[in-house]
Amino acid sequence: MSANLKYLSLGILVFQTTSLVLTMRYSRTFKEEGPRYLSSTAVVVAEILKIMACIVLVYRDSQCSLRALNRILRDEILNKPMETIKLAIPSGIYTLQNNLLYVALSNLDAATYQVTYQLKILTTALFSVSMLGKKLGVYQWLSLVILMAGVAFVQWPSDTPELDSKALSAGSQFVGLMAVLTACFSSGFAGVYFEKILKETKQSVWIRNIQLGFFGSVFGLMGVYVYDGELVSQNGFFQGYNRLTWAVVALQALGGLVIAAVIKYADNILKGFATSLSIILSTLISYFWLQDFVPTSVFFLGAILVIAATFLYGYDPKPAGNPTKA
Repeated sequence: MSANLKYLSLGILVFQTTSLVLTMRYSRTFKEEGPRYLSSTAVVVAEILKIMACIVLVYRDSQCSLRALNRILRDEILNKPMETIKLAIPSGIYTLQNNLLYVALSNLDAATYQVTYQLKILTTALFSVSMLGKKLGVYQWLSLVILMAGVAFVQWPSDTPELDSKALSAGSQFVGLMAVLTACFSSGFAGVYFEKILKETKQSVWIRNIQLGFFGSVFGLMGVYVYDGELVSQNGFFQGYNRLTWAVVALQALGGLVIAAVIKYADNILKGFATSLSIILSTLISYFWLQDFVPTSVFFLGAILVIAATFLYGYDPKPAGNPTKA
């Protein structure tokens, strides 16, 4: 049963990661009549959907009892305000990160974004060393060097004129790169901070995600008011929403839950395999379907290095046992 859950969670992770990147990219570049949906409102709706999903999971864990659900939410959230407030910091950073991903995918093709975003492995590792006192092995340090080299190759300037003009029409490559790099740093810090909180307390990951979602909704609404308040007052909160928009929002809400399931049921090697498969699928679909990406030999070299680094980072060599004599 655990093996089935392991591969099911990984399959969902590949689907969620690939689908989110591609649908988000398509939704931000597809030209249609009327106003485009606001990414700031999409982030808020995704947080609300995540809260609802986590409440359902807590309800299931509490033997499907509304009374037990109400007691758990009251005891674990309302009656522990200091524990709840701890989640405000990572939640604010995650909210910033989610908004940055829309900026990145408005300016970068899906394949380049997917590979570059793997730099979050580097930032997570560095924050783990500095904040959690984690020790990295030789293979992991080597993988981080390979990862940086791979991303550098992927970002190598292309001399293809058709690609350059297309990139400029979609937005600034530099803006997209800065957005994804900032998202990598925010992802690394917030992820390690969240892991530290989980290790220090006994609250379930679903309760913690409800707390994250609450603060995320509050910070997200503040962002809507500051940056898009005038547009919302003119055309409404859900302006430009269509089926594709709701698919993006649902996939983004699903992301945190899938990661939690993968952490619970799978290991780093299989997670690296899922990430690598997602990169390959994103590259193929970006080239054949979205047609906003023309791969080069330098990109392929960089992508191969990033995939290899992902596997190597999760590699855990088993100590050699004493051979038994026949």
